[in-house]
Amino acid sequence: MYRIFGHYIPRALLVLGFCEGLILLLSVYIGTSFAVGSIEQQGEDLHPLVINGSLFIAVMLIAMSAMGLYRRDLRDRFLTISFRVFLSLLMGLTILFAFYLIYPESIFNSNVIFIGVVCSFLGILCSRVLWSTVSNPYVKKAIVIGAGEKAQLIEGLRRKSDLFGVEILGYINTHGIDNQSVVGAGRVVGNLHNEGFNLTEYLLRNNIDEIVIAMDERRANLPVNDILEVRMRGIQVIEVNTFMERQLGKIYLNNLKPSSFIFSDGFKKNSFKSINKRLLDIVSSLSILILTLPIWLLTILAILIESGGRGSIFYKQSRVGENNRVFNVLKFRSMREDAEQDGVARWASLNDNRVTRVGSFIRKTRIDELPQLFNVLKGDMSFVGPRPERPQFVKELAETIPFYSLRQHIKPGITGWAQICYPYGASINDAKEKLQYDLYYMKHHSIFLDLLILIQTVEVILFQKGSR
Repeated sequence: MYRIFGHYIPRALLVLGFCEGLILLLSVYIGTSFAVGSIEQQGEDLHPLVINGSLFIAVMLIAMSAMGLYRRDLRDRFLTISFRVFLSLLMGLTILFAFYLIYPESIFNSNVIFIGVVCSFLGILCSRVLWSTVSNPYVKKAIVIGAGEKAQLIEGLRRKSDLFGVEILGYINTHGIDNQSVVGAGRVVGNLHNEGFNLTEYLLRNNIDEIVIAMDERRANLPVNDILEVRMRGIQVIEVNTFMERQLGKIYLNNLKPSSFIFSDGFKKNSFKSINKRLLDIVSSLSILILTLPIWLLTILAILIESGGRGSIFYKQSRVGENNRVFNVLKFRSMREDAEQDGVARWASLNDNRVTRVGSFIRKTRIDELPQLFNVLKGDMSFVGPRPERPQFVKELAETIPFYSLRQHIKPGITGWAQICYPYGASINDAKEKLQYDLYYMKHHSIFLDLLILIQTVEVILFQKGSR
């Protein structure tokens, strides 16, 4: 995997994106050739073609990312993939036509766009068929040093996406007694205490690319000389926590210690990042506020009609923000007025009977979140960050979940890494899972990751992932 601003991105997906970018470029060339004649005969049009072709590729790749086509855990069937490609190209087509209306002098006219989109659709479908039949050429062969409880965390990864880009060939037992292995005996390929086993020779003979250190107890057990030898020969060495972080996109809390945060290379804060993030918050909030004004009006009207003009349109609720500062979050009202008349805070549940009919729709489509744009503009929230929780829940969760209070050192957000990676959470276990994603975001936060989350949030809204 490559690290871009600290965020792990599989090399195979980057190659797929590059190849499909070439397909989009070829589609623009074909569309331009049909619309304005041979490029060779119109050399003066080459420069606009490069500019507009680059715009076409950028818009379409962003739209495809927004439809989840570059997620490592995408396992949809071909028909669903085709639908996602169609939606992404339709989204890109809308944006490009808007560009054409603003800048009609461009050679990137409606005919070029239409032909380019048709060719892109056919070409990308072909690339997806080929992608599904060809095995990933960037799979690393890995060996795990350790066969205890930490190694079992890796062995427990069953989803194909969890081991994307890596193949675990087996585990090396570091104990002298075989029954001390927690990993199944069939997965143990060697024991450091067996006289006939040479770790360096085994790793080199099997062309191992990566070693994962997952020992429950390293003292007097870590084969330092062997690992140093193969490290100098080009084999990568990685700790189990870093491995899990890379593969799952979250910081695994199991066996995590405060030193893991103290000596980490992430969790960086500086004024430059803060200013850039604030600018992104303001620009994003104002843009979406303007674009969604018709939705605001329709939502207000629907709430008034359902309540007979008697209920409130918005509601405020106390939430915990950065540095434990309590603020009032603003939302469209989606529950009955008497939802918590006894004053007891409750988790929202599936098919919650407190939710109104209009509320059910605006919650599933995330329209109820739109008024939080004012919280972002005010500075209480960021557009991207951990979801703000109620004070009652924060107190309970901080007492139950290790390191939960760390998430209060960053502004909460309307959307976030946990929101696009994990479904709606309404329990302590869900809160623990989402915390692991929030900590990953805090460690690797960058404008690049914020933009990636904003793009992928489109899929969450359109496909109603995790809504209640």
